[in-house]
Amino acid sequence: MRADLHSHSNASDGTDSPEAVMRQAAAAGLDVIALTDHDTVAGHQRAVAALPDGLTLLPGMELSCRLDGHSVHMLAYLFAEGNEDLAAELARIRESRLNRARAMVDRLAELGAPVTWEQVSAIAAGGVVGRPHIARAMVEAGVVADFAEAFGPAWIGPGGRAHVSRYALPPRRAIDLVTAAGGVTVLAHPRGNARGWQIPDAVIADLAEAGLTGIEVNHPQHEPAVRARLAALAAELNLVASGGSDDHGELTGHRIGTETAPAGAYERLVSAATGAAPASGR
Repeated sequence: MRADLHSHSNASDGTDSPEAVMRQAAAAGLDVIALTDHDTVAGHQRAVAALPDGLTLLPGMELSCRLDGHSVHMLAYLFAEGNEDLAAELARIRESRLNRARAMVDRLAELGAPVTWEQVSAIAAGGVVGRPHIARAMVEAGVVADFAEAFGPAWIGPGGRAHVSRYALPPRRAIDLVTAAGGVTVLAHPRGNARGWQIPDAVIADLAEAGLTGIEVNHPQHEPAVRARLAALAAELNLVASGGSDDHGELTGHRIGTETAPAGAYERLVSAATGAAPASGR
């Protein structure tokens, strides 16, 4: 069972359509692909309709969270998409994303950067607006040479001149909402920021006590020693050790299938959920 449990489409900040993501997953020889766009399920129906033979979709999303001023990402799977409490929080997060993006574009204009809201909106193409859309506009306008420069402290990175904070959920609240909707939660890339804040073991243990289902062990930003430590921590806390490519299409080099979940992870996640079911191609 080859399962890539972390991918993005242009329903949020990926570059490819949900249909294209399904085709790429099949071409990569995957058995399971999770579509986990940021704070939205907008791509799920299109993904299901485009499923090739033999490929299973694990419906999910990547929830925006914040703990002690630090960004935390929470993968959620198999929740009931009609759950009112969860839907209300998602709408609040998406509205905050939109307001934050407009404010950041305004700050860029004040700094003399020729980036407009029309450019950013065109790049987002109806998807949930995020900083990657602004970074793409900055590159296209010649403001910066690449994404790394855009996300640096001089521009839209944390503490940067054009950075604006936004609303995000406390991780425990995210876990409670997803669990109440019958879903399961996996802490995304907890040690992925090699030069910044990394989620401590004690915090992961606290989230496990709060009902966290798993942690992402296999991720492109996790070095072998980090993976070994996270796998041991998952075993210690009885958490599912998960994994995925965190593909964003062209932005990440179309890497679907380059990282997959350890054996048994997909089955454990599905067996723990009650809100929804995976969808399979005929």
